[in-house]
Amino acid sequence: MGGKNKQRTKGNVRPSSSGRAADLLARESGVVPGFIGFGVSTSSDPGYVPAVQGAEEIDNLVDADFRLVLRKLSKRDTVTKLKAVQEFGVMCQERQSDVVKGVLPYWPRIYCRISVDHDRRVREATQQAFEQLILKVKRNLAPYLKSIMGHWLIAQCDTYSPAASAASAAFQASFPLNKQAEAISFCKDEVLNVLQDSLLKETADTLSDPQSVPEEEREAKYIRLLTSSLLALKRLLSVLPEQDREVLKERLTQLTTQGKFWKYSKHQTPQIRGAFFEVIATMCVHTPQLIQAEAARVCSAVLLSIDDTDPVVLPPLWEAVLHILSCVENCWTHVSARKGVMPKLWVLLKEGGRGLATSLHPNLLPFISKLPAEVTQPELDFARTFLTSVIQGLSSERAMSSPSECAAIIFATMECLRFIMLQNAGDEQEQKSIQIMLISEQLLPLIDRALGNPSLQAGPLFLQVSDMLLSWEKRAAGKEAATFQRLLSDFWKGLSRLCTCYVDCEEADQTALEGIALLLQIMQNPNSCTIKQNKKKKAVKICFTDQEERSQGEEPQMATPVVESTDGQEKQDCPLRTGHLLDLVCQLAKLNMVYVSERDSERHLRFLSQLLGAFPSPQVFQVLLKLEEMKPEMGLELGPLAESPAVHFLLQRVAVWLRQEGRSDTDFLVDMVFSSLRCCSSSAEKTVILNHISRDWNWAVTLQLIEKACADPVRVEVCAGWLRGPVLGERLVGLAGELCAVGLLESSSSLLSSHHGWPLISLALSQQHNNEPLIGKMYVEQIIDKLHATLSEAKGMSDAGNMEPLVSFISDVAATFFSSVKSCLLLASAEELLITVFQLCAQNQTITHLSDALLLKLKHAYAAGVHSLITHLGAGVTKGTLLHSVAVWVKGQLLTAPLTVKSLQVLVQAVESLVQTISSAQKSSHLLSQFICCLTPTEEEWRRIRQAMPPQWVKHPLLCGHLRVTGDYPSMDVWKFKASNRLPAHLCFSAVLGKIILTAVSADDQLVEPDFPEIPDIKHIVSEILYALQWCDEMELSPLIVSEYHKLLQSWSLEERIHNNVMIRTDVTDTLFTRSREEGSLWSLSLAKYIQTSKIDPSDIKSLYNNVESFFPLSEHSVNTVQVLCPFLSNEERELLIALCVAELLNWQDREQNCTDSVRACLAVLLCCLQANTAVEDEILLAFVATIAEWRSSREEWFLFNSDLGKVTSQALSLAVEIMRFLVWLVDHSPTVLDNTHWDLLLCSMLAWLETACENRGVFWNPWVQLFVCEICELIVRLSEFFTSPPAGVVEQLPPELTSEWNEFFLEGIHNLLLPLLVKIPVEFKEPDDPLFPLPVLRAVGEALTYIPVELLTQNKLPPRFVADQRSVLPEPLQTLLNTLSPLLLFKARPLQLAVYHILHKVMPLLPESDGESSSTKSEDEDGEEPCLSPPAALMSILSATEELLENILGGVQVGEFAVVQPLSVEHCCILGYLLAWKLLLTFFKASSSNLRAQYSLHLKKTRSLHKLLLHLFRLMPENPSLPGQPAEPSSKEPKTFFIENLSLSPRKTEGLQFEVPHLACSVYYGALKDLPAMVRLWWNSQEKRVFSTVDKFTSKYVSSVLSAQEIVSVHSSTLTFENMTVKARSATREVIATYSVDDIFIELVIQLPQNYPLGSILVESGRRVGVAVQQWRNWMLQLSTYLTHQNGSILEGLSLWKNNVDKRFEGVEDCMICFSVIHGSNYSLPKKACRTCKKKFHSACLYKWFTSSNKSTCPLCRETFF
Repeated sequence: MGGKNKQRTKGNVRPSSSGRAADLLARESGVVPGFIGFGVSTSSDPGYVPAVQGAEEIDNLVDADFRLVLRKLSKRDTVTKLKAVQEFGVMCQERQSDVVKGVLPYWPRIYCRISVDHDRRVREATQQAFEQLILKVKRNLAPYLKSIMGHWLIAQCDTYSPAASAASAAFQASFPLNKQAEAISFCKDEVLNVLQDSLLKETADTLSDPQSVPEEEREAKYIRLLTSSLLALKRLLSVLPEQDREVLKERLTQLTTQGKFWKYSKHQTPQIRGAFFEVIATMCVHTPQLIQAEAARVCSAVLLSIDDTDPVVLPPLWEAVLHILSCVENCWTHVSARKGVMPKLWVLLKEGGRGLATSLHPNLLPFISKLPAEVTQPELDFARTFLTSVIQGLSSERAMSSPSECAAIIFATMECLRFIMLQNAGDEQEQKSIQIMLISEQLLPLIDRALGNPSLQAGPLFLQVSDMLLSWEKRAAGKEAATFQRLLSDFWKGLSRLCTCYVDCEEADQTALEGIALLLQIMQNPNSCTIKQNKKKKAVKICFTDQEERSQGEEPQMATPVVESTDGQEKQDCPLRTGHLLDLVCQLAKLNMVYVSERDSERHLRFLSQLLGAFPSPQVFQVLLKLEEMKPEMGLELGPLAESPAVHFLLQRVAVWLRQEGRSDTDFLVDMVFSSLRCCSSSAEKTVILNHISRDWNWAVTLQLIEKACADPVRVEVCAGWLRGPVLGERLVGLAGELCAVGLLESSSSLLSSHHGWPLISLALSQQHNNEPLIGKMYVEQIIDKLHATLSEAKGMSDAGNMEPLVSFISDVAATFFSSVKSCLLLASAEELLITVFQLCAQNQTITHLSDALLLKLKHAYAAGVHSLITHLGAGVTKGTLLHSVAVWVKGQLLTAPLTVKSLQVLVQAVESLVQTISSAQKSSHLLSQFICCLTPTEEEWRRIRQAMPPQWVKHPLLCGHLRVTGDYPSMDVWKFKASNRLPAHLCFSAVLGKIILTAVSADDQLVEPDFPEIPDIKHIVSEILYALQWCDEMELSPLIVSEYHKLLQSWSLEERIHNNVMIRTDVTDTLFTRSREEGSLWSLSLAKYIQTSKIDPSDIKSLYNNVESFFPLSEHSVNTVQVLCPFLSNEERELLIALCVAELLNWQDREQNCTDSVRACLAVLLCCLQANTAVEDEILLAFVATIAEWRSSREEWFLFNSDLGKVTSQALSLAVEIMRFLVWLVDHSPTVLDNTHWDLLLCSMLAWLETACENRGVFWNPWVQLFVCEICELIVRLSEFFTSPPAGVVEQLPPELTSEWNEFFLEGIHNLLLPLLVKIPVEFKEPDDPLFPLPVLRAVGEALTYIPVELLTQNKLPPRFVADQRSVLPEPLQTLLNTLSPLLLFKARPLQLAVYHILHKVMPLLPESDGESSSTKSEDEDGEEPCLSPPAALMSILSATEELLENILGGVQVGEFAVVQPLSVEHCCILGYLLAWKLLLTFFKASSSNLRAQYSLHLKKTRSLHKLLLHLFRLMPENPSLPGQPAEPSSKEPKTFFIENLSLSPRKTEGLQFEVPHLACSVYYGALKDLPAMVRLWWNSQEKRVFSTVDKFTSKYVSSVLSAQEIVSVHSSTLTFENMTVKARSATREVIATYSVDDIFIELVIQLPQNYPLGSILVESGRRVGVAVQQWRNWMLQLSTYLTHQNGSILEGLSLWKNNVDKRFEGVEDCMICFSVIHGSNYSLPKKACRTCKKKFHSACLYKWFTSSNKSTCPLCRETFF
């Protein structure tokens, strides 16, 4: 009840109510009832799958899973059925055969139903599942075959092809081919029963339930079943043997006598009509007696439907028509041919078969051949009507647009015409009249029509006519000679009149003339026809019994006696043997000549050319010559040839026409030349004639003649002598010279006028005949010489704009020549031309002024040339060869020409292309190795170009401590990198050779293990490449040109491929080590990187030096080498090095000369070993510290105290630096070694060094001075860290007074020097982008100043600095500090900005105290607006200065989109300064009291500074603020974000700067939300919808959870205690509970934080309350909600404010009757302004707002004037 539409649980096998009813019936009657609702079955098979209980013995046969699936198959839902069928198929495949057999009794009924299902997918799946069932049960299907076969046969004829194919596949899986007919025969009666029921009994409503199935679906299913049943009947009749058909004859008669069966011929559905006619045709073949018995019905059904033109119906209909004509002898007695059939046929034919000519017209010949005499009488009228109708079909729209339709009509017309002609080939009067009618009324008009129609000319008509004439000519020589001679005579006379009519007209139709020429050409040579129909497959020829003539047809079964196959070539090979054709040609040529000579008709001249091309015979030429004309004057050479009419015509007529001025199209005249020459007997004669007539030809004619000759092997033989002769050769050489001269001197417009010249030169050079040049070899060489000379001249001309067309022509010619002529480069001139082309390709376009398209042409040309050279000639690289010359030129370019990155790229591409061509053309690498040898610089050249590299690379490794290097670079200019856009030669060589190596090894796809060793001197080349890459790294990819160069090499993966190559690793390591020992510096760094990146084995490193003693005596180079190898040395080796160095250092006095160098080197090596964590005894350290103290007394100059660092050498600076480094290490690792004296030495030296540094600011540009200052600052940082937090257990071992000395004396001394130094550096060096700017010094000084105590800042010694009109209540030192340092927040030097930030951050918490004191001194009775205070003016000026800049920078970015800021750019500096200023301001806010914070907030609100900040922040914060460097795969932990991780703002930081601004923006946003929540909330609520949504989503997702958690934690960990109030927090529910109790009053408030805290409103809910009135309670809740929403502070601060308000209320202070609060929400004042009338008190700020908003000065309560 009520559960009808509920979803049943899957697997629920409990039947529905109807199932239970059936079950009950079974139990009561004791038998299983029959299947209800699907008709009565005579078989004993159960009609349904039993449910449960009632039929256990049957039920046990079916597996439970199968039972469930079979039940699903009876559902109506299509998807359920489809899934069930698919599941059934899978189960049949997977289950055991015994289990599957249990299904067989129930399968036939289900199959018969679902095999005709409406859904085609179900039908297809059913057949596929059936196949799986068959494969599993095999022979066990036999008992059920009869009940299945009928529907199975219908399924094989399904209109949905995949379903039919699946059913056929199942049938073939069941029965082998030889047993299939037998299987159908076995079930023939049952099959026929099913088919008869389907065809005669079933209707759309009986097949499907009208109540549940839509009408459209019912109708579609019925139509499909009828179609399939008819096709199944056809299949049944076709497959059954003769005796079975006889057995079924009576049953079939029952079918054919039914009127319903014959009505299918008129059914409105084409598929049913088509299937019906297929059945009729099959019956005619297999059961003709049935057809003859129903002759009347069948004839009317078939013949009267002859005009049915549905594409599905027409082919089977005509098949049935032809079978009926054969099968039913008296068929025309049952229908009226004249009234019922023929009129329909004529209409159909006149309409061209209505688009079905290809299917209809092949049946016409068999059709008319079977028509009896009574139908065709009178024959003349019948033939006329028939052919006229067929030909008229050519005018139909479809025939005119479709070549295949048109061709089908033409074929049918000619076949039928020939057949009728053969039928009437006698001499009787009626036959003659038919013959005349066929030729004059049908054939000639058809040809006439074709002459005016190009599409008909392209069809098979002319070929068919020619074929027919050949047939008639054969018969004219046989028995019927007189008739066919007369026919031929009539035809040729008619054709002659027709052609003459077209030709004898001044305005002759060009199409018609071309048609005549084509017709005559096909008649002369049918094989010349190029139409598609000539390429037909083997044709079937039909021989008629009463005629010998063969005629084409498409219906072999209708041809009565004989069918034979022929290729159709035999009759086409022989031309027409009579003279009719030649007579006609002569007649037309003569008539044509009249119009040419007298009227100068161009179209007649073209026609004449076509005629002569097809008929180059002397008779035709003779006709063309006027007898009275004199023979032309000829030289001696032509004398004997004058007799030939062809030569006579050529000289007298054609030569004259060719010389005519203004004749644009000479193509057909050139064809006439070839036609005339074909009449000459010998090659010599042809050469003489051509030499004679070609002297005064223009170049267009010559080009046409050569092109036509090259296109045809016959023609090229005709003029071979002339082509290689001197006449043409000398003319071409002259032409080449003339073209080049014109191209160099004049503009491109004149080149266009000679547009035949360049193609002619190209053709003459590139074409070959019998592997020889087309023209003479000597002429080829002369032309190439001229081209090379011109290209060389053009290359050197600067005005290349006009040269482009010339170079383009030459490159086209060269490319064609090189690619087509095998031995082209045997010519020296060709090789020179190729080198010049290569040079043009290898130079930048700014030099050559060539366009991209032209460059591409040139590249194609030289690639073709090089390929030809190597492939055909096996070139070498010896001196003077092409490859040697190219290598020498490229090397010269790299050594001498200063290249930009673009120029280098072009050169590399050219060389790469050359190497690829060499590699692809030659299997061995021998040639390539030679080429690389020529290209590689010598050792001396390498050394020279290394020395020429700029020395600025030293700065980076020196200051990073990677390398200890000295040098004499006294000049400031040396350190200024000239902003050049030219690359050093060393980088260029490295790039070119690197790319060649890559290309060479990639040619054979050896990408994994490149075969480098085959390349000679590979280790030196690779070492130099590594040197160049290291130089780029040390230059820090600056300036831009170095960065671009590095990107170029990275794009090739050059470095990666070198490091990954194992085969050259040992050689390269050895080379780098040797260079490092000999030269040190950059070689050492290259060695270090190669060892590290290539992961070289320690044993291989050990083999480089054998033992560490080999490094001694130490030089700078060996120190560099030891420094880079130190991390890879064993502990024993490092200890040995320490021992050797300490021994040298302790005995420093033993070496009188070069003492400082030795000390510096030993100290450097000692430090390297110590920094590698090598163990060392305290005694050794103590001894060395004593030595330093000894140096301090005896060699004080080594320490450089009070020195002028500008005059000190880099060696001396380096020694002082090494001493500092040692002291740094000592403080870090062994401070307890030092006694009081040593500490004094260390600290005093440090202070003295600092003073020296401060005095030498002017030479901070010097890298060694920068290093000096950096190491001093490093020492200060380490000492600050040490004294701030000394290691455990160390303090007790230090001298007793040391810490106090540090704090009281040294700390002040250090920072009183450092702070002014920080301020003075940007004054001394104003340009931060200047290479001389001491950025490393700023980093070091900034880092040291982060340890400055606040006390020293508040008492700083900076020169006083004040700003006019600046309101200040700060002490002078603090105001000076602010005014001095704040502007430096915007200085474009990140370390300075951060150092200033750290210093100011320390003093920010002190500043609000001054404002607090000043605000408390103001009169509390002062009327007016709410008090407003400005935060520090120095910071606010920074904000106002940068806000406009940021608007310009970020204005184009929408709020919510991420603006990427380039690190260290001007924009980065500006944004960084702005955000740092805000970070300081937020620190200032945090330190302010609630009262002051409200006043500062009001100022920010007025200036809208915070609004602008928040908009900028949402452009600077990334959409996903995840911390970089986290694992990509998701983990259980939440990913860290910029809001969780603290921001490191170290001045020294150089990595990850691209994340600094986004991280800082997130930090500022977090601070704003935390410290100014009310203002941020106010801003958020005022934004447009898109921004509102963006901010809400971002804050909720990334910030709210962090802030909420922190608020809860702060409540938990708060030390703040309230009298009468307790505060608790619940982190899980994000709640804070405040409980207030005083006397008998108890209040509990629950504060709920929203999901988007702090943007959303904080919800204040009521807890328990005792002793408070409802109204008062509501007021207090509202007040708390207001405080939490509108005050800029934490929840605890809001609660504190509220508690004070309630306390005052209980103390008797009345509420202000404007804001209903005791304490004012923003200035925290009490109500003090009283009305004189009603005595009520109000807040001053509330009254001010009341008066200004109401524009009245009355009391809000009593409305009296307020005094």
